[in-house]
Amino acid sequence: RLQGLTVKNIRITIRYGKKKITSKISELLFTHFGVSGPVILDLSGKITPLFGKHEKIQLFIDLKPGLDFEKLERRILRDFTEAKNALLKNVMTNLIPQRLADVFIDIAGLERDKRANQVTRKERHSITNLLKALPLTLKGPLPLDKAMVTSGGVSTAEINPRTMESKIVPGLYFAGEIIDGAAPSGGYNLQQAFSTGYLAGEKV
Repeated sequence: RLQGLTVKNIRITIRYGKKKITSKISELLFTHFGVSGPVILDLSGKITPLFGKHEKIQLFIDLKPGLDFEKLERRILRDFTEAKNALLKNVMTNLIPQRLADVFIDIAGLERDKRANQVTRKERHSITNLLKALPLTLKGPLPLDKAMVTSGGVSTAEINPRTMESKIVPGLYFAGEIIDGAAPSGGYNLQQAFSTGYLAGEKV
């Protein structure tokens, strides 16, 4: 239902056991297989090794990271008061995209034709909780042939950074993703490939 929808200015938290990983504010993309986008790609190197080691890995989406719980609840109360006769799903579009609002209301267990002035304090509290931590359960990563970037490879400690030559095997040069380095999204991995390829090519 959310395939192709991008939500901007969000933060995610990954919880496994008693530990957690929190992202920077970024963008998330809902896909036909699950979730992707910059925020997922940037954390995938930390998330992927967790599968198989932990029984349950949960992802929580903070849809309003710029507002703490109290400020967000006041914002919701103001919106509901100003549009008291409007349908809840329509009022929610002041906070989240329309497509997400429909799914959000279902997750919250609320009636779609409920009006803003019919929402109880308890229900409003539940809405605030979900906006700050919309839960998803992670099942696993896509297979390697679907990967956009890989991690692992030859340690940078074993490579001369000026020439890309192996410190162990003279005359052997490395470039691109054979080197152990995975940078954030934004073109950094491409730049790493171009730069290391140029340096190695100059010496070969």
